[in-house]
Amino acid sequence: MPLIHHRIWHVSLRGIIGVGLFLMPMFAPHAHAAGAALTYSWQYHIFTVHPQDSWKSAHTLWLYQGKRAIPPARIQNLSKEELATQHAWEKREEEQWDLSAIEKTLRKSISPEMEREKGSVTISRNASGSIVFEGMGLTGRSVDYAALASLTVQALSQNIRSIVLPVKEIQPTVTVNDPSLVAMGIREVVSVGESSFAGSPENRRHNIRVGIDRFNGHIIPQGTVFSFNERLGPVNANTGYKRELVIQGAKTIPDFGGGLCQVSSTAYRGAWTMGLPITQRRNHSYAVQYYSPAGSDATIYPPNVDLKFKNDSPGALLMQTLVTKDDRAYFIYYGTKDDRSSEVFGPFIWARVAAPKEEIILKSTSVPVGTKKKVSERNDGLKAAWYRIVRAGNAPEIRERVYSLYETRSLTFELGVEPEAILTASGAVTSDAPSWLPISD
Repeated sequence: MPLIHHRIWHVSLRGIIGVGLFLMPMFAPHAHAAGAALTYSWQYHIFTVHPQDSWKSAHTLWLYQGKRAIPPARIQNLSKEELATQHAWEKREEEQWDLSAIEKTLRKSISPEMEREKGSVTISRNASGSIVFEGMGLTGRSVDYAALASLTVQALSQNIRSIVLPVKEIQPTVTVNDPSLVAMGIREVVSVGESSFAGSPENRRHNIRVGIDRFNGHIIPQGTVFSFNERLGPVNANTGYKRELVIQGAKTIPDFGGGLCQVSSTAYRGAWTMGLPITQRRNHSYAVQYYSPAGSDATIYPPNVDLKFKNDSPGALLMQTLVTKDDRAYFIYYGTKDDRSSEVFGPFIWARVAAPKEEIILKSTSVPVGTKKKVSERNDGLKAAWYRIVRAGNAPEIRERVYSLYETRSLTFELGVEPEAILTASGAVTSDAPSWLPISD
């Protein structure tokens, strides 16, 4: 499904908690039950935390003639029976929120993924003119947990279950040694796209590494439209790719480059959060686990399905792309910031459809003959929406929403067979889907 821009009716989304209050009823009309899980989010990072019993502690409340007061020692030392004779004084045992306990829980749940030190990078050119990065220009992130604990209490008191994390970003140290890059406007980090491919099979991991290297050091001139497929180039064995499972139409088959949508989705997230105009984007056929949360993905299938966005920033954009040891992919965009600010909210999910109960068996030569390997879980069908608000100076706000439609997906296995079994099985390794249908992985 291509990107669709819609005007959003005028509601305020500036409040930290207010996002859930204003938007959730549009897609989730049923009220949340008391004690339900809380959702904390910032961009594409989403955390689910259940309220704990330790979040409340016993508290003694004294009332004098119905109003809160501090009793004198002679009153505090009275027995329960003696206190009953003091009609002006009343002692109650109540529960109150323990902000320190809330903060402790949230730190444990959120810090490992959200907290990070700012990076440092030096950008230069080697003797052949290629761009070289020394270091990694990741922005640092810090969550204000004291403020978050207070927001949590406020949200619970209003039966709100969605809270936007109060995050402070810290600019990395960027040193650009090449004058030609400085002249193009390459000065600072303007956006970072990231995703996780943890748990991927080896061929998929290999393809991600090969594909993401194609974009490292690539420059998007100011005012031009970037085409992911154009930069990616051919995808085959000669360009270093291996066969891995992809989704083509309603079938899952091995093909060269399986996993490259991890690269395109990571690039898309960086461009989307920066506030760049997205001119072409399509979600996957199914809600693939590697691209969680739903609606933050961008599938590609050269030459038919592409990811495109326009560089309307004040200067050129330089990409630093890499994967880390913990299987995270990064697109770091360097350029020149302007006065725009971009906020993204989502996903807002509705119209769920239960996945089929039947299983699909695919004949394959990639697993030992006679053995069965699970290649995909059951996926429910759903609709997802993301919202973006872009502000720049005195210009009117640009409010957009992007819809993604995901089909149901059956539990799927590969069954190892001899090569001749595939050759004689009609439709086992080919797709009868229309050529325009997106392929996803």
